[in-house]
Amino acid sequence: MEPTIVAGGPLLLVGLDFFGDPFALSGGWTEENEIGRLWQRFMAYLAAHPRRIRHMTTEAVMYEVHIEHEETAETGEREVFVGLEVDRLEDVPVELVVKVLPPVPYAVFSLRGDEILSDWNQTIYAAWLPGSGCEVPYNYVVERYDERFKGVQQIAESMLEILVPIRPREPGP
Repeated sequence: MEPTIVAGGPLLLVGLDFFGDPFALSGGWTEENEIGRLWQRFMAYLAAHPRRIRHMTTEAVMYEVHIEHEETAETGEREVFVGLEVDRLEDVPVELVVKVLPPVPYAVFSLRGDEILSDWNQTIYAAWLPGSGCEVPYNYVVERYDERFKGVQQIAESMLEILVPIRPREPGP
């Protein structure tokens, strides 16, 4: 699995988030865990308020951001955000959350079918990253969904992109 390296400007996102163990109720790719429930809440919000999020860059691309905190390794708790990209942060509804991801290059991995269900975290962080000459400057990873993602029930026909923030590895002592 080889990524494409892309320059990334600041990414302005508006959506909903969750903090806790997203897999406490149900693991894996299912609509029954907290991530699935978060997506259901966000999609219901969009359906009920189709024009409330202003300045969207496109409705065809959605984002899921996993943000690890100091306690994540010990507790499994993390922040999960789902939302859309906007080109400016004006008139953001108070019930929504804003995430501003820094301008940073990304290693973009395209996953298809069974690769989506695989342990791609292990492949990226334990296999690819050590030999890449890069390091990860921030404790988040982005999943980017567009029309190529057909849904949880059609993973075999789906594709999604994983964006890992990177920078050149600092020389060690």
